[in-house]
Amino acid sequence: MTVIIKLPEKKLWETICKESEYPEKPPKDKDEIEYINYDPSVHHPAFYGHLHVHVDPHDNLAADFDPSISHPACIGYYLIDIPETQAELSPPPAPDKKTCLPRVFVEFYILPILEPALIEMLKQAKLEKCFERKKTRFNACDYLTEYLYKKNPNHTERENMKLDDIPFVKEWLKTHPRPQLPKSLLWTEDEAAVVIQSHWRGYLDRRTSEIQELRQWQREWHEERHGQGIKGIINNFWNNKMPNWQRSTPSDLEEISSTATSPDIPT
Repeated sequence: MTVIIKLPEKKLWETICKESEYPEKPPKDKDEIEYINYDPSVHHPAFYGHLHVHVDPHDNLAADFDPSISHPACIGYYLIDIPETQAELSPPPAPDKKTCLPRVFVEFYILPILEPALIEMLKQAKLEKCFERKKTRFNACDYLTEYLYKKNPNHTERENMKLDDIPFVKEWLKTHPRPQLPKSLLWTEDEAAVVIQSHWRGYLDRRTSEIQELRQWQREWHEERHGQGIKGIINNFWNNKMPNWQRSTPSDLEEISSTATSPDIPT
């Protein structure tokens, strides 16, 4: 069966584009009509809410058609009302926790609670960029522990608790302390960028000639004030304790050392 459909009027810009693409063919008239295949079982609203079966049109089906109870588009089809949806069945009773199989226990009691926690854990892991880097500060076991402890329906007062505040976690960490994470894992990208940039700016400032001259002056002033630095302090100490220690031979120094450590000499 076919139906005649009037084509919509084309815009001026579309007509110009068509003429430039195919200049040898004249543009279609706006009143031109076109024939397309038409299936009433797909396009007609008379079939809505019914199951339909196409009938082989070898008989004159239109002779037995009654327009008072049907629609002309239904000629050649058998219509059947869609049965009403059955009421939802009640869920099966919960199995006994003590006598059921381990697989049944896991599927019925553990997975309904663990599955939402795993979904939230994967979302947080994506935010922490665990799928982009080899090492991150995110710990999946810690996240699951905190999530399950806070989301316990029997305890509504745990919503604001952190991992370190959980009692059994505190007891575990007392006997199993964790090593401190490096700052490369603790800092965010913005924090690491601030530290790196500040150190780089300090390095560039210290390279300038004015800063190098100032540091050299400070070094010389310190040596003059403290007697050639730490070396001068040591020399002054031994000059006060042993005025002739610089003229002593190695054997004299060993003798002095053994005498100073002798148990017979009171200290």
